[in-house]
Amino acid sequence: MKQVKAYGTQAVNAPLEALTIPRRELRPNDIQFDILYCGICHSDLHTIRGDFGEPLFPLVPGHEILGRVTTLGADVRGFEVGELVGVGCIVGSCGQCDACEHGLEQFCDEGVTFSFNGRDKISGGQTFGGFSKSYVCEDKYVLHMPAFEDLPMAAPLLCAGITVYSPLRHWQAGPGKHVGILGIGGLGHLAVRIAKAMGAEVTVFTTSPSKVEDAHRLGADHAVLSSDREAMKGMRGRLDLILDTVSAGHDVNGYLGLLRHDGSVVVVGLPAEPLQVAAYSIVRGRRSLSGSNIGGIAETQEMLNFCYEHGIVAEGEVLPISRVNEALDRLERGDVRYRFVLSMEEL
Repeated sequence: MKQVKAYGTQAVNAPLEALTIPRRELRPNDIQFDILYCGICHSDLHTIRGDFGEPLFPLVPGHEILGRVTTLGADVRGFEVGELVGVGCIVGSCGQCDACEHGLEQFCDEGVTFSFNGRDKISGGQTFGGFSKSYVCEDKYVLHMPAFEDLPMAAPLLCAGITVYSPLRHWQAGPGKHVGILGIGGLGHLAVRIAKAMGAEVTVFTTSPSKVEDAHRLGADHAVLSSDREAMKGMRGRLDLILDTVSAGHDVNGYLGLLRHDGSVVVVGLPAEPLQVAAYSIVRGRRSLSGSNIGGIAETQEMLNFCYEHGIVAEGEVLPISRVNEALDRLERGDVRYRFVLSMEEL
């Protein structure tokens, strides 16, 4: 085991601090890379706060990991030392179940191994995330990272980007489709850009008057304040798909009513409380409430290439890893537009 520098915590809700963690020795199919940048996702914050249950300690978060290859295992093909690479949420799956065989590793029957706070079936230990100096990962879960002009802000694509790209692709957003984006935060702002690049008409729904102008700047065709009853009424039956990116409790029934027949509200946010759905909201018009969770490895590579082709990256701030607690506190207060990315240069 190799010891590397990282930032992590030993207890729920405790501040992150500098520490050292073990990385497994390189196997023939492994790739080792130095981490340049790592995005901060709400899932990192939820895990630190214990919202998903008691995490594994020491906990090193981070699953939007972007770096440069330093060492290749003897059997690795298709990668080069010095190449830009990325690792998202998934670093292991069974590879044999129906989901894995169809490129849906995120739905693996045996359960995926996540890039942090998971059980590492290879080393027998646990996985530590991207708030660290380096990473070791099996080659089939490593992504080729295009040379984005704003490289740091490409890191959030590895979770936030694929989280919105996958359902937009699955529900066939494109020319002739009207897509609603509920919420304009870390997920929503990328969803607007990706849906527009796919050719869809896009309407943003927000509770914040200050976000209306931003929605148009990001490329939305329309922006509606959800508190404006007349504006909401005017959208009834007009949308083919609504991507629900909101992570706080909210009433989805009013949005189901905005769908055309056979339309769907697709949940990608993670509210802590269950969503309440009235039967009439889905029976009328054969509407549905659906969900989507990140994406498979091949689809994530497809998303990266698509975003590179269309010049899409996240918006936000880059901070040094030593300011990680400041970033987490601000994220919890909603004081960021729209993503934090941590630089590992200090490590």
